[in-house]
Amino acid sequence: MLMADGWRICVIATPIAASWLDCDALADRTGYPVRAHWRRPGDPEPHPSAAGAAVVPATFNTLNKWAAGVSDTLALGILNELLCTGVPIHVFPRVKATLAAHPAYGPNLRRLRKAGVVVHDGDVLRAPDDMTSSRWAAVVDALRAARPGA
Repeated sequence: MLMADGWRICVIATPIAASWLDCDALADRTGYPVRAHWRRPGDPEPHPSAAGAAVVPATFNTLNKWAAGVSDTLALGILNELLCTGVPIHVFPRVKATLAAHPAYGPNLRRLRKAGVVVHDGDVLRAPDDMTSSRWAAVVDALRAARPGA
């Protein structure tokens, strides 16, 4: 949907998420490789600079590690680099109620919000693999509204 608006879409996944995704199909669709691992020194950057970022679905583990500044995956490393740069970042948590009640979760969401991250409440995506347009409408709308010049 965003590509129809002229966005260049690049997917960066955690290594586990990449094992679930059809990375070849996503690369064919977007024109950019799906990245889940660091590139070697001297290798060219395969993605353009980000104009915006969406973390979808944002898991309990990813959110807590990100808030703590952990960069043990490429996805977290890039999110840590983008934090406080002015690039709009929208996060769509997908966290069980029992984990959302964990004492670290709320303060970590507040820490990310304080750093400028827009955290969307609610269960936007009913299932992590649900790619229907109705489920992604909130993600698309948020990024469209945050695009420079929008």
